[in-house]
Amino acid sequence: MKRIALKIDVGSYHGTLNGVPALVDLLRRQGAAASFFFSFGPDRGGRESRRLSPAKYHDRLSRLYGLLLPAPRIGVRCVDSMRQARDCGFEVAVHAWDRVRWETRLPTADKAWIEAEMTQACRRFSDIFGEQPYAWAAPGWRTNRHALRLTQRLGFCYASDCRGTSPFIPVIDGEIVLCPQLPTTLPTIDELLATGSTSVEEAVEQLVEEPSRVAGDHVFTLRAELEGMCFLAAFERLLIAWKTRDHELLTLRELIGSRNIVTLPRHEVVFTGVPGRPGQRMVQGKIFLPPE
Repeated sequence: MKRIALKIDVGSYHGTLNGVPALVDLLRRQGAAASFFFSFGPDRGGRESRRLSPAKYHDRLSRLYGLLLPAPRIGVRCVDSMRQARDCGFEVAVHAWDRVRWETRLPTADKAWIEAEMTQACRRFSDIFGEQPYAWAAPGWRTNRHALRLTQRLGFCYASDCRGTSPFIPVIDGEIVLCPQLPTTLPTIDELLATGSTSVEEAVEQLVEEPSRVAGDHVFTLRAELEGMCFLAAFERLLIAWKTRDHELLTLRELIGSRNIVTLPRHEVVFTGVPGRPGQRMVQGKIFLPPE
């Protein structure tokens, strides 16, 4: 039996309004736990849609947000959907303030801008849920030294900002950041579809087998805008197949809660390409100062 933590990134108005309730209903029917990471600021999806294919950005109205239509404030207009996920027993945490702006500006952003984005998202989380956020997951696995430092300074119990193989304490340029990372270990459905040579059914079949090929626990990342909407039926087939194999589907908080953080290995982080995605993402690197 494998343990698979389900990490749900929610980065748009329609994903929060429509994808989140659909996923909550599906996960409850299948008896699966999951962690929802919410964005709280304006949805500027229209600016992003100019760079994406229709298959990846399918909502025509969303393509206008931030361009011809005012960008809706997700953390104001979608509070009921967010609280529904929490009230149904799912973990809720922070994804971003403005997901599109984070992904586009991060490579050149300074410390002040990053701190403003992260603290603004955390404040809105507290306003909505009445407590401090427990965790953070950077949009698109894009982060840097300043953001990593803030995961420790803002008091997160863990972050999920990178791709990798197992939980670890991150080290960037020799600096240890004392906030555990729970990396995404499995490919996403849209990454498997990126080449155009794989169907949705074939992507699901590959993901059914993938956890058994690699030892240890896993984190699977999905998006409310994709698996909660256009890939909802495919995601349900995946959940059923994993359950048939007796895999345990849990939250990231449960996954890190079962580990002794003191004994987590320290790994360097690197910024490199990820198959199926443009640009550089943070990836778990080699172990830092292994025992001789």
